[in-house]
Amino acid sequence: MAATIKDVARACGVHVSTVSRTFSAPHLVNPATRSRVMAAADDLGYRPNRAARALTTGRTFNMGLIVADIANPFFPPLIKAAQSQARGRDYHVFVADTDEDPRVEEELIRTFTKQVDGVLLCSPRLSNRMIERLAEDVPFVVINRRIKGMPAVLMNVAQGAKLALEHLTGLGHRRIALVSGPIGSWTSNEMQGVAAEAPGLDLVFFGPNQPTEAGGLAVAADVAACGATAVLAYNDLVAIGLIEGLAAMEIGVPDQISVIGFDDILPGRLNRPKLTTVAMPAVAAGRMAVDLLLQSGGEGATVTLDTALIVRESTGRAQK
Repeated sequence: MAATIKDVARACGVHVSTVSRTFSAPHLVNPATRSRVMAAADDLGYRPNRAARALTTGRTFNMGLIVADIANPFFPPLIKAAQSQARGRDYHVFVADTDEDPRVEEELIRTFTKQVDGVLLCSPRLSNRMIERLAEDVPFVVINRRIKGMPAVLMNVAQGAKLALEHLTGLGHRRIALVSGPIGSWTSNEMQGVAAEAPGLDLVFFGPNQPTEAGGLAVAADVAACGATAVLAYNDLVAIGLIEGLAAMEIGVPDQISVIGFDDILPGRLNRPKLTTVAMPAVAAGRMAVDLLLQSGGEGATVTLDTALIVRESTGRAQK
């Protein structure tokens, strides 16, 4: 016969309610006790009945994770981290991709509303007002968007942009192109805000742009024509496309133009030249977003994670 919750409780020497809480709200159980219960459950082959738990608790034990573009290498590590963190809390994660389309984003959220206990919204393209309206039907945690009163995990884009610009100015660059991302991007707004306040720079802004390699390719000729000696790009994909476009015009990186991206995705490390970038803590953000969604009293909590500049081969001294 299949093991029951009573069998697990008896094996651990704890009350049945403690076993139940271990699976339904593990953060409320002492870590040592939780480990003992989980080990006993594994030994006995016990698995909680999710349907029964949903009926008694009113929860689905599912959460949604909506990302802007699952093909972007930035998102898979975040998704895997969120799934792993949720699995440790006995939750399942439904992942959906908006393809950078706010209308699709809204449709997905409305579809998820009755199927999940909450939604992790990563790099959303919807307006703040629409997100606030949708949050009336299902709890949200937003990743890389600040919305008043809503739990958020922010990656410190402003810190990263400041480090990137300081690196470029230290190399003698003064005329710098800022290649932004799509309309409604919080990351773009943060980058532009820092750049606009940086002293002694001659800035040229290009945007909005598609946050893809094709977006970088499309803007390469304009960047080359503007006289900038360095570029800060919205993300690594845009930076890689930009470098490709510049190479097609026989403009060397970093000999003639230095380029910095954002994210620190694997293709940037494989690119030639290897890409200087601002590393974004995607794995930590995925884990923290799950914790914020599940923890009690998390309403309005904001966690900001540090970013770091990774200097590689795509930046060099400005040519006089």
